[in-house]
Amino acid sequence: MTQLPDKPPSDWTQDITDGQVNYFADDQFKKEVTEYNRRYLSWDELKYRVPNPDQQRKAWAVMKLYRSMRQEQIPYPHFRLTYSIIPEIVKSLHAIDSYLTGTIRIHNKTIRLERSYIINSFMEEAIASSILEGAATTRNVAKEMLKKGRKPKNSSEQMVLNNYEAMNFILEHRDDPLTPALLLEIHRLVTKGTIDEEAVGQFRTNNDIVVANPATGVVYHTPPEYPEIPRYITDLCTFANLEKEDTDSGDGDYIHPVIKGIILHFLIGYIHPFNDGNGRTARSLFYWYVISRGYWLFEYMPISRIILRSKKKYSLAYLHTEYDEMDLTYFFLYNLDCINAAKRDLMNYLEEKQTEQNATKALIKKIPDINQREGDILRTMIEQSDEYFTIREIMQQYNTVYETARTDLLHLADLGYLIREKRGREFIFIFNENSEHWKQNVKNDANGKHQSRTVAP
Repeated sequence: MTQLPDKPPSDWTQDITDGQVNYFADDQFKKEVTEYNRRYLSWDELKYRVPNPDQQRKAWAVMKLYRSMRQEQIPYPHFRLTYSIIPEIVKSLHAIDSYLTGTIRIHNKTIRLERSYIINSFMEEAIASSILEGAATTRNVAKEMLKKGRKPKNSSEQMVLNNYEAMNFILEHRDDPLTPALLLEIHRLVTKGTIDEEAVGQFRTNNDIVVANPATGVVYHTPPEYPEIPRYITDLCTFANLEKEDTDSGDGDYIHPVIKGIILHFLIGYIHPFNDGNGRTARSLFYWYVISRGYWLFEYMPISRIILRSKKKYSLAYLHTEYDEMDLTYFFLYNLDCINAAKRDLMNYLEEKQTEQNATKALIKKIPDINQREGDILRTMIEQSDEYFTIREIMQQYNTVYETARTDLLHLADLGYLIREKRGREFIFIFNENSEHWKQNVKNDANGKHQSRTVAP
């Protein structure tokens, strides 16, 4: 984004009377304003649809009036944060509640969600989140590093590895309350080896940080003063740990958990408590929160991959919120769109994986001496017959100890399905297409290497 969006008029209340007169006297004006509000257009977007400056102000005044009548205030003491639960948000939250907390069924069959799917998802999230923050790497190279357990060659690869480790960390600590110490640990994990050592896992101690376009120098956001950060973060943790959604107090303070996770994401970006790594920390915190509140399928959804496709909209969601009196509805709508896109990707992925599970079952029927995990390993190696696999790679991908991965691979090699070779100081394993048992008994029934490859979630 090379230039900033226009800021809405701060004196919009002066046009309320004339705007309402138009609204009730002009059916076309009423219809258009209602539609603009349904879509929750920003001032910047409205200007391109209403050429006349006078009509712009009247339309905006009416839109703001009706928005203000349905706004909720977020119970965070340092900024006046508001939002509106419009029908589009309700629809998205319903879809999330329906799909992301329960059992996944495809074609009326329950699909088995393997640990390897989470690992793939965490890899994808780590890679996309890193590239989003400027890591100079490709998805294929970064994923190969994670799968092979190779040491990072540069700071970009270190960033990917850091994000991957942070995703595993937040999964392990999903039942912990949020504290400043936990937040600092997440920051330490995502930044170690990629920024100045004295800034790793520490709040910033100056006001030299701004959010700006590195190419043009255009400043998008100037964060709050650094002495306020400890107090802001302490109250952010209190807000995150507040469990009014579990009570029936009737005081109107209920906030949907996914919305609350998005608020935490926004607050880290807005407060910008660190010298660097704020975006990675914010997205990790979102994952920690929604997973901790029972939305376990977020473990399988690399949302940063969706954000990476729409970086300009991501920046605009922050700016429209900040410019329009801290109305987070814009930020909610953007993030919910990303979640819905990630959910669609997940469902497509799982549907393909269901086919793979059927292929594994077919393999096991033909090879009764292998277990489910060995069947999955063999099927993967059939699909990727031009690649080699190490014991550590299988250990990582299937979340097993080294000895279990070694035993599985050696067993498949003993049966003749894999070729074992020594490369340097470790063994590698390759699918053996010339195995007589494979050619005679399995090949025609397996969903083999000609199956189109799926992209991990």
